[in-house]
Amino acid sequence: MTQSVLITGAGSGMGLATALLLAESGYRVFAGVRGSDADLTAAAKARGVEVSTVRLDVQDTASIRAAVAQVMAEAGRIDVLVNNAGYGLLATVEDGTDDEIFRQFDVNVLGLIRMTREVLPHMREAGSGVIINISSFLGRMGLPLLAHYNASKYAVEGITDSLRLEVGPLGIRVHSILAGLFGTNFVRKGLAANPATTSETSPYRDLVAHFAPIVAQAINEGPSPEPIARAVKDIIENPDSDIAVMVGQEAEQFVPLRRSLSDKEFEAQVIAAFGLKSARPDGGAA
Repeated sequence: MTQSVLITGAGSGMGLATALLLAESGYRVFAGVRGSDADLTAAAKARGVEVSTVRLDVQDTASIRAAVAQVMAEAGRIDVLVNNAGYGLLATVEDGTDDEIFRQFDVNVLGLIRMTREVLPHMREAGSGVIINISSFLGRMGLPLLAHYNASKYAVEGITDSLRLEVGPLGIRVHSILAGLFGTNFVRKGLAANPATTSETSPYRDLVAHFAPIVAQAINEGPSPEPIARAVKDIIENPDSDIAVMVGQEAEQFVPLRRSLSDKEFEAQVIAAFGLKSARPDGGAA
């Protein structure tokens, strides 16, 4: 029987690449999109594959329920859920507004929970299923200006670890992918900057001037997200997959370091790798 896969945030980037690869591999793919599906439709046509578009906004419970109902009506089952929809906030902890913070967690954390909550009864009834949460190497370490995004991905890792223990005995596997920085539309479509943080009068202006271009360049000029798609396919097809799968240079570099070094040693490595200023002994910046 052909397995059906529901992917959130499949209109571009990692989600689109995953939808196309799985469709080429014989899966029945339902691609969740909130806005335009033009890029997805064009890419699927160019690759000669069939992908079903599902209108889906992970911030809207009614939209989630309608999307899941559509998949169940058309396929009769949901074998795999890929929680890929994501959003990033570039802001200092001091500057982040209530609305910005809520949106960050509403998409990356609450949206993932809402989606998973709606799919689980169908997987539980079937006695099988795979849930793959697209996380980040930043779910295992911190970087400046990305504290809110970091925190949301730390939360995804915590959800993954706990959910595995809840649903593993029911025949449902749960994994995360610790993604590095890939060449996607994330800076243009999925990254928002706090105006106070990026202001010329910000007390953090030197940090922003140094670090923000590093992140933007790594994403804009990064490698194709195809390795993420291949990792998703491998997790689906390999029951012995790692709980958290590292994909990409940053993940493969920093996650093992985080495991092997003390907190202070690891922080020193991050500071050196990104050319950041270290803290002064008196608590100020060096």
